[in-house]
Amino acid sequence: MEKLWRYKLDHVLFWAVTIGFHLYTKMYLVEVAGWWQFVMEIVLRNGLLAIIIYANIDYLIPALAQQRKVLAYVFGLVICFVFYILVKNTHDAYLTVFTSKTPLSFWRYSFYNFSIALFYMAFSLALELSKQWYFQRERLRQMEVEKLNTELEYLKLQINPHFLFNSLNTIFFQIDKNNTDARETLTKFSDMLRFQLYECNGREMPLDKEIAYLKNYVDLQRLRKDERYQIDFTVTGEGISFGLAPLLLMPLVENAFKYISNFPEGKNKLSIRINTKADELELRVMNTKELRRPDHHPASGIGLKNLRRRLELQYPDRHALEINETKAEFEAVLKLMGAK
Repeated sequence: MEKLWRYKLDHVLFWAVTIGFHLYTKMYLVEVAGWWQFVMEIVLRNGLLAIIIYANIDYLIPALAQQRKVLAYVFGLVICFVFYILVKNTHDAYLTVFTSKTPLSFWRYSFYNFSIALFYMAFSLALELSKQWYFQRERLRQMEVEKLNTELEYLKLQINPHFLFNSLNTIFFQIDKNNTDARETLTKFSDMLRFQLYECNGREMPLDKEIAYLKNYVDLQRLRKDERYQIDFTVTGEGISFGLAPLLLMPLVENAFKYISNFPEGKNKLSIRINTKADELELRVMNTKELRRPDHHPASGIGLKNLRRRLELQYPDRHALEINETKAEFEAVLKLMGAK
């Protein structure tokens, strides 16, 4: 079923049946009007149907119906039907010259052609909605499978949280009180673990907690770097009004620290900028880089691949991930949009 829709075979089958049935019902035109008029009838009728069907599926539904612009959508459908009826009425009246039949009234032509257009429009719409339902069901199923796999991996790796934090608390008090840097570092590390163990279980979380986690991570990374590294972390804008998936921003930051340059002379730069609006979040992460082997490349890591997959599953049609790379720098730009 998936291959049928992936390669548009459903469209091929639909038009094969539609045109085949039309060929069967109009074969008499070959005798009374000739091959040319027969071909014109087949091409014109099915061409008009294709125009209104794909106008509905490819434009009216995504641009109007899915945006809840009901009146505009209904008006668009009326235009499609009127277009089909007027053109087909004219051609049907023209064919009576060759068939010696008495022309029908405008309203009888219109009723017949409207019925044809309505049937094929409804049938094609049913097929399209069935396809969308199938893909939506498969996406939900895949999300459930990945969620279960993630939970299983989490359970395998889970350490008793009470033991862990009691141990950290013991280490904290064993550090000399005058060694404030060590105590502060351990506190940041403890906060990060608490965040991962207790606050990342839901599907969404407040942005400020995600930013606090990133800030602790960046501060710990700064301790590992010397004065050759220039690391900037900036947050601007207002809070977003939609939920953020836990640890969604982390892979880009980790990737930057993993692949940042290590020049013995000159600056090694890393910049993290988060800008927020009510319905949009933008994360820009830039790092200087060195020339490396093709298999050791910032854009080829498993972290970015997993991030792209999470974005497809959790933010379909509401995200944009752009990679900009030069010989000296690597930049990743992630934009998340709220639900429309």
